[in-house]
Amino acid sequence: MTDEKKGDDRLVHLEAVEQKENHDFSLRPKQLKEFIGQPQVQKNLSTFISAASSRQEPMDHALLFGPPGLGKTTLAQIISFELGVGFRSTSGPIINKAGDLAALLTNLRPKDVLFIDEIHRLSPNIEEILYPAMEDLQLDLIIGEGPSARTIKIDLPPFTLVGATTRSGLLTTPLRDRFGIQIRMEFYNSQDLVKILLKLAEKLQLNLEESGAYEIAKRSRGTPRVAGRLLRRVRDIFSISKSKTIDKNFADNALTQLDVDRSGLDAIDRKYLNVIIEKYQGGPVGLDTLSAILSEQKDMIEEVIEPYLLQRGLIQRSSRGRFVSASGWRHLGLSPPKNAEEQSDMMISNEKEV
Repeated sequence: MTDEKKGDDRLVHLEAVEQKENHDFSLRPKQLKEFIGQPQVQKNLSTFISAASSRQEPMDHALLFGPPGLGKTTLAQIISFELGVGFRSTSGPIINKAGDLAALLTNLRPKDVLFIDEIHRLSPNIEEILYPAMEDLQLDLIIGEGPSARTIKIDLPPFTLVGATTRSGLLTTPLRDRFGIQIRMEFYNSQDLVKILLKLAEKLQLNLEESGAYEIAKRSRGTPRVAGRLLRRVRDIFSISKSKTIDKNFADNALTQLDVDRSGLDAIDRKYLNVIIEKYQGGPVGLDTLSAILSEQKDMIEEVIEPYLLQRGLIQRSSRGRFVSASGWRHLGLSPPKNAEEQSDMMISNEKEV
């Protein structure tokens, strides 16, 4: 199973490639003033864009990082729109050869925005070529092999590179340091998600009440992409029902039918918790063991299943393995053992000592 495919069948899956979502570009905000949420990000970007425009220069290179589904691609498109320049988009894994990067950079017009998603997956060789392009607007390429090889320099037009990553820790320090603007995206609160859902429902000509939007929002893992996906699936159920509006009760019943509980956990999340509790008395359990029992790859577990469970405090990870916290037991309607809290404190204490 490839990284691009893993977990795509999950309704609340965060890593799904946006193109597969069938998102109409018209549903995305095009201007910064239309963007909902991330107030500090909006404020800073507005400053950077205005400053660059007033100097008639390209904006400095920007790195957008944070969990998937928070609007990094949308913000990159907004930057291009607000600056009034062209937008080119690609992804780190796609750029395999120096010629691929050269083709992208040499086709840019002055001040254009080049967006590279999953920039942490660029190969080291491509990164080395990207450094002088970002700093000196020059492309250094080696033509030929052996004694006849020669280096050529190609001058590039001034441009803005916008990189996006969900795993900023995997970026090399030299690459990270070349981004003059570094912006972290945070999870959205329910109020902002309600606004996003109501706006999306209006564009979809869907009769969504605020109470229904809130019910969907609180199960959306703080993520607009998940909120939009849940709304579309609720719309499917609504379209074949006799209801006239999507209110709290309808949304609750629809999401229950979709197997998304009131905390946003789906069947795979609950299976993960149940396995640790039923087979290993709450843990700790090693990643290899969980991978074998769940029939899921280890990176699928680490990158897709566990982050939200950790965010909600339902599980904890240590060098000894994974274990379910007292909150995790209670979420499944079970009484946590008396030593659950003590075990948690002990493992955290041991981690700090190490």
